[in-house]
Amino acid sequence: MKPAAREARLPPRSPGLRWALPLLLLLLRLGQILCAGGTPSPIPDPSVATVATGENGITQISSTAESFHKQNGTGTPQVETNTSEDGESSGANDSLRTPEQGSNGTDGASQKTPSSTGPSPVFDIKAVSISPTNVILTWKSNDTAASEYKYVVKHKMENEKTITVVHQPWCNITGLRPATSYVFSITPGIGNETWGDPRVIKVITEPIPVSDLRVALTGVRKAALSWSNGNGTASCRVLLESIGSHEELTQDSRLQVNISGLKPGVQYNINPYLLQSNKTKGDPLGTEGGLDASNTERSRAGSPTAPVHDESLVGPVDPSSGQQSRDTEVLLVGLEPGTRYNATVYSQAANGTEGQPQAIEFRTNAIQVFDVTAVNISATSLTLIWKVSDNESSSNYTYKIHVAGETDSSNLNVSEPRAVIPGLRSSTFYNITVCPVLGDIEGTPGFLQVHTPPVPVSDFRVTVVSTTEIGLAWSSHDAESFQMHITQEGAGNSRVEITTNQSIIIGGLFPGTKYCFEIVPKGPNGTEGASRTVCNRTVPSAVFDIHVVYVTTTEMWLDWKSPDGASEYVYHLVIESKHGSNHTSTYDKAITLQGLIPGTLYNITISPEVDHVWGDPNSTAQYTRPSNVSNIDVSTNTTAATLSWQNFDDASPTYSYCLLIEKAGNSSNATQVVTDIGITDATVTELIPGSSYTVEIFAQVGDGIKSLEPGRKSFCTDPASMASFDCEVVPKEPALVLKWTCPPGANAGFELEVSSGAWNNATHLESCSSENGTEYRTEVTYLNFSTSYNISITTVSCGKMAAPTRNTCTTGITDPPPPDGSPNITSVSHNSVKVKFSGFEASHGPIKAYAVILTTGEAGHPSADVLKYTYEDFKKGASDTYVTYLIRTEEKGRSQSLSEVLKYEIDVGNESTTLGYYNGKLEPLGSYRACVAGFTNITFHPQNKGLIDGAESYVSFSRYSDAVSLPQDPGVICGAVFGCIFGALVIVTVGGFIFWRKKRKDAKNNEVSFSQIKPKKSKLIRVENFEAYFKKQQADSNCGFAEEYEDLKLVGISQPKYAAELAENRGKNRYNNVLPYDISRVKLSVQTHSTDDYINANYMPGYHSKKDFIATQGPLPNTLKDFWRMVWEKNVYAIIMLTKCVEQGRTKCEEYWPSKQAQDYGDITVAMTSEIVLPEWTIRDFTVKNIQTSESHPLRQFHFTSWPDHGVPDTTDLLINFRYLVRDYMKQSPPESPILVHCSAGVGRTGTFIAIDRLIYQIENENTVDVYGIVYDLRMHRPLMVQTEDQYVFLNQCVLDIVRSQKDSKVDLIYQNTTAMTIYENLAPVTTFGKTNGYIA
Repeated sequence: MKPAAREARLPPRSPGLRWALPLLLLLLRLGQILCAGGTPSPIPDPSVATVATGENGITQISSTAESFHKQNGTGTPQVETNTSEDGESSGANDSLRTPEQGSNGTDGASQKTPSSTGPSPVFDIKAVSISPTNVILTWKSNDTAASEYKYVVKHKMENEKTITVVHQPWCNITGLRPATSYVFSITPGIGNETWGDPRVIKVITEPIPVSDLRVALTGVRKAALSWSNGNGTASCRVLLESIGSHEELTQDSRLQVNISGLKPGVQYNINPYLLQSNKTKGDPLGTEGGLDASNTERSRAGSPTAPVHDESLVGPVDPSSGQQSRDTEVLLVGLEPGTRYNATVYSQAANGTEGQPQAIEFRTNAIQVFDVTAVNISATSLTLIWKVSDNESSSNYTYKIHVAGETDSSNLNVSEPRAVIPGLRSSTFYNITVCPVLGDIEGTPGFLQVHTPPVPVSDFRVTVVSTTEIGLAWSSHDAESFQMHITQEGAGNSRVEITTNQSIIIGGLFPGTKYCFEIVPKGPNGTEGASRTVCNRTVPSAVFDIHVVYVTTTEMWLDWKSPDGASEYVYHLVIESKHGSNHTSTYDKAITLQGLIPGTLYNITISPEVDHVWGDPNSTAQYTRPSNVSNIDVSTNTTAATLSWQNFDDASPTYSYCLLIEKAGNSSNATQVVTDIGITDATVTELIPGSSYTVEIFAQVGDGIKSLEPGRKSFCTDPASMASFDCEVVPKEPALVLKWTCPPGANAGFELEVSSGAWNNATHLESCSSENGTEYRTEVTYLNFSTSYNISITTVSCGKMAAPTRNTCTTGITDPPPPDGSPNITSVSHNSVKVKFSGFEASHGPIKAYAVILTTGEAGHPSADVLKYTYEDFKKGASDTYVTYLIRTEEKGRSQSLSEVLKYEIDVGNESTTLGYYNGKLEPLGSYRACVAGFTNITFHPQNKGLIDGAESYVSFSRYSDAVSLPQDPGVICGAVFGCIFGALVIVTVGGFIFWRKKRKDAKNNEVSFSQIKPKKSKLIRVENFEAYFKKQQADSNCGFAEEYEDLKLVGISQPKYAAELAENRGKNRYNNVLPYDISRVKLSVQTHSTDDYINANYMPGYHSKKDFIATQGPLPNTLKDFWRMVWEKNVYAIIMLTKCVEQGRTKCEEYWPSKQAQDYGDITVAMTSEIVLPEWTIRDFTVKNIQTSESHPLRQFHFTSWPDHGVPDTTDLLINFRYLVRDYMKQSPPESPILVHCSAGVGRTGTFIAIDRLIYQIENENTVDVYGIVYDLRMHRPLMVQTEDQYVFLNQCVLDIVRSQKDSKVDLIYQNTTAMTIYENLAPVTTFGKTNGYIA
């Protein structure tokens, strides 16, 4: 089967080839006709005729066939045919087989008869259409079977081959490269095996037309063309022609010229008229003689460079660029002004093949005045300058100038492009026209609109100056606004202010700085008149932060700050004091003032100044330092030091002094004391005894300006004496143990001195510390027994000795030394003997007792064991030795007739009993020996019938006497009876005596508990019945109350008051008839003596507790310490004082509180913090502090001053309100704290106050009243409570007023807490009842 023929398709019709295909078909048909007649080949398409040009010439456009032949050396279109053996192109050097040429120069068709060898080769191969990327080939074949042929068209480009098979005698080859030479071979064939010989044709494609053709610049006599060249474009040709009619174009302005050989990447300056004048007549338009070009290429960068005017070549814009530009720029010069031109640009391949042309039309500019400018414009004149478009002929021009103002106009002719226009008006708008004239021809005029500026301002002046502002003013009559240029001296830039006023305040300036102000008047349209300038300096800023860096007694170093950075300032200082003033100045911001007076206040004023411009002053005040103090003197005690010193400055009367007291080794806790002005001494308290201190004294003046160096003095406080020390005996040793608590403060030890009579011994004891409260002890040995020694202990510290603490101590005792002899025993009767003996030596202690011992046994040395045997044991046979008689030394019997050697004589057998030992009769005819036991300490054994405890007693024995035998008893019966009676009497007497002594001792020492005290009588009345009860008792002049009060007189008076009656305590009682009962007295702590616990005070029962109150007398001078000790130990927070210190000229109470400064009362320090004095009472607040423990608590004293002694207040409401005031305060106190109440004796007014407090509670809580029972209870605790009948009646009157108020107000009690709070807040009595309701004594 025959393969299908491959169809060759034509490419889409481009705009340039719209008419090519129809014409091509027509030509093919004509060719067939002409072949038959031997005529030349058909005329190709005109587009083909214009494709190929000679390599060295310009092809003339022609519409005839002959135009295709070479002219002036230019070649025919580059189409060649050839045959190779293999049917492919053999190259440019292959021989070409061409059709025969007709006689008229046309090419004829070759004739060949078909043969069996294959189709005849094609002929008349033509490129009927050539573009940059495709070629249309046609050919002929005269074979009769040509219509059945297929044609293989091949072409090769480098290593690529393209084969196209078509079934018609033409082919459209696409995808070619512009400006490239191609060889095409055409081979005819029939079937699949029979092929004819190939024929070839060589075709060069057109170059790409130029692009982006534009007129980059037009002028009067020049124009610049530029375009971009495609790849393959070797050069370009430009056809330039003038356009216009004969009337429009003169002979000289007509132009038609070809400009070829224009290389890409080159700029050209060309005068086309010179090219036209140089060509010969009849020659084609060429480029001989007029082209100034170069093959030098350049890199294009942006738009064309502005042409030069010497027609020289413009070289590369950027020769260093590595990339070559494909743009061409041609500057055409020497053109005619105002003429139209047409430029057609052809791209050319290297062999001269031209691409499609691109055309553009442009016109040169006519002669014109432009860039008319006004310079040197003033209010009345200006200078015009301008430019013309034809600078070459500008010297031949004249210029007509027309100036038209708002109200007038003028004309002016000049021959230069410059003119001065005088006689103008300021601030006026003008239209100015400048027209160029060359001969009779006027060019295009130039125009200018201009406003003349206003006239300069006048009277430009400075009106006001401050640190940051300058005010300016001026005068002007024709300016619309004013522009102010502010320039700071030394600064490069300036700022501008605009105003329409004729004055301005320029702010935001720097102080002390010079500024120049240039004012420019502004007219219409922003015109500016001539400027005027004025310069002025701002006021310097006042200095600030004046700082005294350093000050001495005579010098002062100051520095200060200024907000200005100007270094030209001069600072003027005025230094004033009470001694006068002085002036100085400096360029620095610091100065040292010298020659000053110590301790003097100086006022220093600093004023800045620059260029005679003064800033505001600023001042500071500063004292110079005082001179150092000298001649410091110190006097001390244990806890204080009084210091005095001197200062010799003239200003010293204005000095105060700051004292820093520093304890040695404790610099972090210095004490500071500041004296009042002019005081040169001070007392420093609360120092530690026996401690080293350093005091530094600074003189200071003003607000703490101190002397440079302090006066220093070291001192030591006096060591504290030991409060006391205790002596303890060492059993059976001649020694003493001393015990003490270390005194407060520091010490270096103690000096111990022990003396007795002429004997004296001193020793040093080690130091101790009082911080831990440890008890210290030392033992003094090698003393005598039972000897009294005077002992003193002196605290030593810092080389000082405290006042010695003294005590008299007695050493202990031991067994007495046994006597050398034995007692003398003699027989008196048949049943008795006399024993005589001398007293034992008392060197081991005083002899307290002797015991006479009898034995019927052998003589030996008695032991303490015999002391337990009595006469009864002897009679029972339990022992042959017994104690028959015991004698105390203070009860000894002494015979005046005996020798002093025998001091004691004892009748043994007289049936007496001494301390449990029975002196029974002896056995008649018995043999007895006697010895004596001496006791320095005799102890009785309570569990052994009260007999002597030999183990615990200090005893020694004499030797037994010789035995004595008794005679027979002559009257046994009588003697026995008599002995019994006598013995019984003795026993009764002794027993009664012992019982009486024991009972008296128990009565003194045993205290009955409060719970045992109960009122024995009570008269309880309900509140609703009290008013009737009161009326009954009040009848007959208070007769009922008088009877009740009489019944109370003896209540409690039989209770013991032993403590108050002791001789040591009698001086502590204000009144002898007001003594506290032992059962309820307040006991203080015992300090150095057993009676230290006594104070005239009793616990008193209140409503809530048996110890709600303490009732006491007004303190005496000698009981102040005891009073404050009671306040501290019993935790008292409130004191009720119901008396004045002096009443009716008699002292009723010592003023026991401090008024101004704190005061010590023993270990208690009391300081008053406030005092409010009111008509009926005074309220005082105190702080009570324990010196030993440093603990403290507040205390308030309620001093009722309107209560007379033995009387009652004027009205009941005063006492009731006073009671509520106290109770309201007690809400803030600890609940266990008692209220201390006193008047003078502490019974009358004191008892009344306590009773009214209990009665109010009873009414509020129980709705009952028991005035009698409450007074009875109080008198069981302290005598004479509610001392007078008037006070007793007053209590009942208070109850009545309370009951009546309760009934009237329908509330529980008229005295509610709100009332009490009002009283408390105002600290003043509030009258609730009228005097008519109160009881007046």
